[in-house]
Amino acid sequence: MSLRNIAIIAHVDHGKTTLVDVLLKQSGTFRENQQTAERMMDSNDIERERGITILAKCTSVDWKGTRVNIVDTPGHADFGGEVERILTMVDGALLLVDASEGPMPQTKFVLGKALALGLRPIVVVNKVDKPEQRAYEVQDEVFDLFSALGADEHQLDFPTIFASAKMGWASETPDEKGTDMAVLFERIVAHVPEPTVQPDEPFSMLATTVEADPYLGRILTGRIQSGRIKPNTSLKALSRDGKELERARVSKILSFRGLERTPLDEASAGDIVALAGFSEATVADTLCAPEVAAPLPANPIDPSTIAVTFAVNDSPLSGREGEKVTSRLIRDRLFREAEGNVAIRVQETEDKDAFEVAGRGELQLAVLIEQMRREGFELSISRPRVLLKTDPETGQRQEPIDEVFVDVDEEFSGAVIEAITIRKGELLEMKPSGGGKQRLVFSAPARGLIGYHGEFLTATRGTGIMNRVFQGYAPYKGPIPGRRAGVMVSMEQGEAMAYALQNLEDRGPLMVSPGDKVYSGMVLGEHNKGQDLEVNPLKSKQLTNFRASGKDENVDLTPPIRMTLERAIAYIEDDELVEVTPKSIRLRKRYLDPHERKRMLKKSVQQSA
Repeated sequence: MSLRNIAIIAHVDHGKTTLVDVLLKQSGTFRENQQTAERMMDSNDIERERGITILAKCTSVDWKGTRVNIVDTPGHADFGGEVERILTMVDGALLLVDASEGPMPQTKFVLGKALALGLRPIVVVNKVDKPEQRAYEVQDEVFDLFSALGADEHQLDFPTIFASAKMGWASETPDEKGTDMAVLFERIVAHVPEPTVQPDEPFSMLATTVEADPYLGRILTGRIQSGRIKPNTSLKALSRDGKELERARVSKILSFRGLERTPLDEASAGDIVALAGFSEATVADTLCAPEVAAPLPANPIDPSTIAVTFAVNDSPLSGREGEKVTSRLIRDRLFREAEGNVAIRVQETEDKDAFEVAGRGELQLAVLIEQMRREGFELSISRPRVLLKTDPETGQRQEPIDEVFVDVDEEFSGAVIEAITIRKGELLEMKPSGGGKQRLVFSAPARGLIGYHGEFLTATRGTGIMNRVFQGYAPYKGPIPGRRAGVMVSMEQGEAMAYALQNLEDRGPLMVSPGDKVYSGMVLGEHNKGQDLEVNPLKSKQLTNFRASGKDENVDLTPPIRMTLERAIAYIEDDELVEVTPKSIRLRKRYLDPHERKRMLKKSVQQSA
């Protein structure tokens, strides 16, 4: 049976996972009457709820005697490191582009990586059933993008397929509605080369993804570069610099067949498989026969750009909603995550109850926090901070810079430009993108964009689309103004009273409702003025012996702001924390005692002076 290895790459929400669903169904992987879920490859609960792919996943289909291994990749920039590594184990790629949106920032990022590796992508213009589709214009924009990224003449001669993954058809032209995906299958078999491998050489394989399995231990997935492998074979693991890490016996070889992992008695060069049995080897390491001396070339893992501190929840309400509250349990869970997710780095801090967790972006860290709270953990989370580095030649401090792409109605473009400019962003490009919208391209410091997304949606009335991708490091751009408003801080512990909250509404929007448990040092809402305000949310109406001439007025409160996890993490300042439990998300001051808060504020002012 001939073999093809392909990855599906695209910007977030351009239809990668939906396309994989259709290919699986139309290749006969399932029975006609078999019930399947939508977005089958998004097996994780958080992936399903958010509608995004977080982890790259492998599957395979059989098409007329050819087995096609397909890797579904994440589209969000925070998980981009996963895509880079996946591309090293495939021989071709399907580049999906939305027929109305056209190429987007992540399209540019993943396509640049694919072209640099010498892949010749097949372009799939998806969602051509949309009424606002502009398929031919998008095809021209993709050609311009290929050209701008330095594609060679073979890569520029890319085939284009027009498709509607949702409706389950593909065709050679957008005007001709197809009946199935046969055109795409045929193009994959014809255009993507068979893997070039050395079947008679000693066994070698580059580990591309790693995961932890409760029964099999570490599972390393990759493409076999040379040789054959059987269970119980002894192998060694080499790091990128050729150092031997460990020797191990392969306990299981797993192959991807549809949505199932099937144990194999033997696997040979060219196939994508998962091996169990190693305890220390990780992504970018070479698994090979004992006689192999040199590791396979591997891309270095991208550096983390953002960090938050995970600490034990020490609020007065600690331990009431979650059962995993100790630093030992938090430590074990974080180091287990770092084993299976190479884009996350965990370090212990001087405070034994706190750990610094570094990653690629707010979303990636928010997903980890969400997973932990669902598992019963209680945590205190600090404000995200970017990781600076020093230029070895000049000694200058450097910070991560993002390329920001904004699609917005013309009437809101001025407000967006002003807001990003205040955050030290520079406008690089401004052009109309059809339908009364404008596309703005900025270069901005990553730290300036922390927490901006919520403000952006408010400024554009929910109609704007903002995407960002890591661009590189540049000299530190100086201080950036933070949150302009102060907060209202509780000075008492108990249950919030409706009468007290009604009197506080004039001071700013609230974040709690009557009956919510509050404690001293907890943030109750935003203060309209720039400074923090200590308030008493437990104050009740004084009763007298006199009957009022009318009935007591009903307390009519504005619904409170309900903070989502990402919004809360982005909202807080350096002297605040987010208390995360399985049932609640609360904002609080780092130091709950007001006297300690004042002392620490005085100390920080003296240090900055």
